[in-house]
Amino acid sequence: MHRRLFIPLVAAALGVAAPGKAQMIPWSQYGSVTQRLGDTEIQIRYRRPVARGRELFGGIVNWGEPWTPGADSATTVRFSTDVIVDGTPLPAGTYSIWMIPDPESWTHLAPEPGQHMETLTFHFPRVNGPQATLAFQWGTTMIRIPIEIPEGD
Repeated sequence: MHRRLFIPLVAAALGVAAPGKAQMIPWSQYGSVTQRLGDTEIQIRYRRPVARGRELFGGIVNWGEPWTPGADSATTVRFSTDVIVDGTPLPAGTYSIWMIPDPESWTHLAPEPGQHMETLTFHFPRVNGPQATLAFQWGTTMIRIPIEIPEGD
């Protein structure tokens, strides 16, 4: 008897619909990626919008306006130690990520064409000693963001 009462309470606490109840599944699912770079942990947390045939940049994302790459809330990145991002030193901490999309340059970074990525993603295509590349990709647009650990850390 206690077991039957316990299971629905746990399901409700975890946000899982009980049998027979309708559940709304959001279009933009939560995602995260974590990468170690030496003693540094880098963690990105974001909502993952889906292209669904829409025009992305210059369409649902306006050119020349600040945008957080994700959906429904600001995308964040946490660095457990001091780092250098695209040549700029940053102290350890959690930051929201913002970009200004432009056909030629995204806030000092050049967009690159890539294979179509239906769901927005962040990943680390290169991790090499004290340096890594964080890649943002959605649709056929990719942005590579260099990250490194300062010498002596």
